[in-house]
Amino acid sequence: MIKNSITFLKIYAEDRLALFFLFILLSLLVFVFIGPYFTLQNPYDLAQLSILDSIMPPMSKSLDDEFFYLGTDDQGRDLVSAIIYGLRISLFVGLLSVMIALFIGIVLGIISAYFGGVIDSIIMRIADMVLAMPSFLIALVLLSILGRGLENVIIALVMSQWATFARVIRSSALSEKEKDYFNSAKSLCLPQHRIIFGHLLPNCLPPIIVLSTMNLAFAITLEASLSFLGVGLPITEPSLGLIISNGYEYIIVGKYWMSLYPGFFLLITVISINIFSDRLRILLNPRLNI
Repeated sequence: MIKNSITFLKIYAEDRLALFFLFILLSLLVFVFIGPYFTLQNPYDLAQLSILDSIMPPMSKSLDDEFFYLGTDDQGRDLVSAIIYGLRISLFVGLLSVMIALFIGIVLGIISAYFGGVIDSIIMRIADMVLAMPSFLIALVLLSILGRGLENVIIALVMSQWATFARVIRSSALSEKEKDYFNSAKSLCLPQHRIIFGHLLPNCLPPIIVLSTMNLAFAITLEASLSFLGVGLPITEPSLGLIISNGYEYIIVGKYWMSLYPGFFLLITVISINIFSDRLRILLNPRLNI
């Protein structure tokens, strides 16, 4: 196990670009988790904000001699603090929604593939209806009905992603059902839950792992888009999309920093996750023996 892990990491490191963006991704995660202990303020706490510090350019000082490296927004939030907290909530929403969608998709997909027949038809027709509509439209309609809020955004993201996982796991499981080990397990009259979760599911995981990392970047982008339009997270919990939206109207008057820096961090985060998932896809290719 340890030998395979070391070999895996060595092969991953052969792609210097992927290794560079993996370092950036890990740095962002460390930045997000330890950053709140070193920030000037908590942008969620209105008592710590001062309107006198609003729209200050980068590398400026406040009346209290606090240094704003990236400037402040129209509410007086330090952009470094806002980006750290915003990136943390964006990653949290993306990770949690992908994990829930992954769980639902795996359960429904594996049941659909194993039992087939009417159960397969019902589950897959529902998945087809979800996949027939753009994910952004599904999330937008659900948030229009449910309203803004952290929980509602997660529900909207889950409902727009689970069908993709269900389709992929079903396709992989149908392929695995034709192999000898599956037929051997059935011939031994093993319990169904042991066949499904002990034999069938573990062999279907590699494509799901890759798809999960890709969907994480998609979920973060989708949440940012919804918050940018004002239907996602509330203003008291600003994600990167909402921070970009708040500064968008000031770009035309030269106050670029309120949208530029949060947008840059969002871009770097999504690119890093996408390159990591692409490299992971290559390494988990079953034709590659490591």
